[in-house]
Amino acid sequence: MSRRSGRAVVAVVWLALSASVVVAETDVDGHWKGKIDVPGGALEIDVDLERAADGVLSGDISIPVQGIRDMALDGLSLEGSSIRFRMPGIPGSPSFDGTVAEAGDRISGAFTQGGAELTFDLARGDRPAEAARVDLEGLGDVARKAIADFNVPGLAIAVIAGGDVVYAEGFGRRDLEKGLPMTPDSLFAIGSTTKAMTATVLGMLADEGKLDWDQPLRTYLPGFRLSDAVVSERITPRDLVTHRSGMPRHDLLWYNNNGPSRAEIIGRLAHLELTEDLRAKYQYNNLMFMTAGYLAGQLSGGTWEEAMRGRLFGPLGMDRSNFSVADSQRDPDCALPYRENDEDALERIPFRAIDLVGPAGSVNSSVKEMTRWLLFNLRGGQVGETRLINASSLAEIHSAQMTTGATPERPDISAATYGMGWVVDTYRGHRRLAHGGGIDGFITSVMLFPDDDLGLVSFTNVGSGLPSLLSQHAADRILGLEQVDWIGEALGRRQKGKAAAKEAAKKKEATRVADTRPSHPLEDYVGVYEHPGYGRLEVTRSEAVLTAHFNGIAAPLEHWHYDVWSGAETEGDPTFENLKFLFRGNVDGLVASVESTLEPTASPIVFEKRPDPRLSDPDYLSRFVATYQTATGTRIRIELSGDALVASIPGQPSRTLVPDLSGRFVLKEVRVVSVGFEADAQGKVTKAVFYQPDGVFEAPLVEN
Repeated sequence: MSRRSGRAVVAVVWLALSASVVVAETDVDGHWKGKIDVPGGALEIDVDLERAADGVLSGDISIPVQGIRDMALDGLSLEGSSIRFRMPGIPGSPSFDGTVAEAGDRISGAFTQGGAELTFDLARGDRPAEAARVDLEGLGDVARKAIADFNVPGLAIAVIAGGDVVYAEGFGRRDLEKGLPMTPDSLFAIGSTTKAMTATVLGMLADEGKLDWDQPLRTYLPGFRLSDAVVSERITPRDLVTHRSGMPRHDLLWYNNNGPSRAEIIGRLAHLELTEDLRAKYQYNNLMFMTAGYLAGQLSGGTWEEAMRGRLFGPLGMDRSNFSVADSQRDPDCALPYRENDEDALERIPFRAIDLVGPAGSVNSSVKEMTRWLLFNLRGGQVGETRLINASSLAEIHSAQMTTGATPERPDISAATYGMGWVVDTYRGHRRLAHGGGIDGFITSVMLFPDDDLGLVSFTNVGSGLPSLLSQHAADRILGLEQVDWIGEALGRRQKGKAAAKEAAKKKEATRVADTRPSHPLEDYVGVYEHPGYGRLEVTRSEAVLTAHFNGIAAPLEHWHYDVWSGAETEGDPTFENLKFLFRGNVDGLVASVESTLEPTASPIVFEKRPDPRLSDPDYLSRFVATYQTATGTRIRIELSGDALVASIPGQPSRTLVPDLSGRFVLKEVRVVSVGFEADAQGKVTKAVFYQPDGVFEAPLVEN
């Protein structure tokens, strides 16, 4: 019998039947854990047996690696030390025929299926939930020391084992100023751990026939476009949730940007650089997950939020979980975000609203409510007796879809691959699904060990790697692994890293060219600059200081060298600190654009300076409507058409006047020619002036 056929013990649907008999005197009550010896290895199994008050014995079996949880046993009989039971509804009638050891601590015997006979062995032990509670004794002391060592305001952690919440505690403070304690009910921003929820909702839609993971996305969103026409035609919903679209992050497009709609941002994607071909390389991308969530809303006939509430949060009983930090702040048990400043002091920071890319990371929840999400995944998509998603669909979401290209940091933890909203790896011999989440002032870690029926979730209200470290520490205890000092090792790296960062900061001016000046007066850099994908960047001046304004963030700039400015240190939002902005001129010697490497893996983002907005204002333009005559007697009529001027010249086609940075207008059809207007002391227009490569020609106004 092959290893593959050995695993086929539970490869089909079973009937939840239970048969029982009156028990003899042998005591077999409790939890039994062991294995079936299949060719090439062992198939781990758990059996629970329980005698009712009337003496009737019943039981169930779990085979974690095959996704079987608590299957009711059939044909259960106990005579003296001989015990028999069957697994109902499976081809080959798998059955166990064993003997209880004299000490009552082991059951061993023969397992048969379809004529094949193998051996099995079970040892009595604590039920998983009970054992896990014992394993986690003293975890609070570890957590309290860790939050002090890592300078963390507060932390919450919850653990599910054997289908039960075995641990849920808060440590430290959710609000330092008021001294409010962290609790397992404190709401946190869970960041990118939202992604698995978005993928799961899409999986539900696939079950209903409303989505095919591998159909072109434009089947469902016909207007979807990327900068590459071929990729636009080929990209699928699966590509959106596996970070293989070819597009790098471009996070500063959406960061702190809550003005546009998701549909508008999706429309801008066509103006963003792709740095790889479709499916060629793993590139983490929140914008693609935002698109996936928008798709889920469209296919559900509503919004992503409505789909999440109706399909996940409602059925799971996650009643306090929400989609915006604005809602969280109205909750009486809400954790506040903090950061560590240069003096290692904790200071409160504003909540960062990321509703725009909600499907990628805007959910807020507590560790207690998140245990329901963990259990839903560990139970293969069921809530109690209700199935929300097909087990096979959830298994696909949990399976590796894309290599990340990462190399293992330790020999006992495999290289990570990516599923659909989950990072998939093998942790010290145990299959693991995990994901982290981070947004200003909040870090989240979610871990599942599906074959071990174990789930962990941990949050902190400051940027820190502590959540995953504490979860790994707790997992090691429950899985019976040799303890690794994850927290101590990371603390050493943290201390060395802080010292290295301070040294590096002293040398940040190594590439700065000394004793240079900008090529223009400060006022020339002031203006509105635009990019078709990233939107609007405005530069203002206050005395000798330029400030860049982008997505609601005000970034003071300091002159770096030549026409380069650098984001200065600020008491406000530090997003653009040390980021460089290069201003470029045009052939007329005017400041015409500003560029910055807003996406580090792509070309600089170039924002083009916009002309004076008055040059597109019909009320302002009407003052130029008149007839002008050149020295040769040619009469040129300037008319207003909508928000643009049009020049009519005898014997020539009409020419559209396009606003220019110079304050003049360029002839759209002959761009080497521009037109300006001059006025007298009273502001009355007196002439048009035509600027051509071979000279400047005046045409006085002769008729209004």
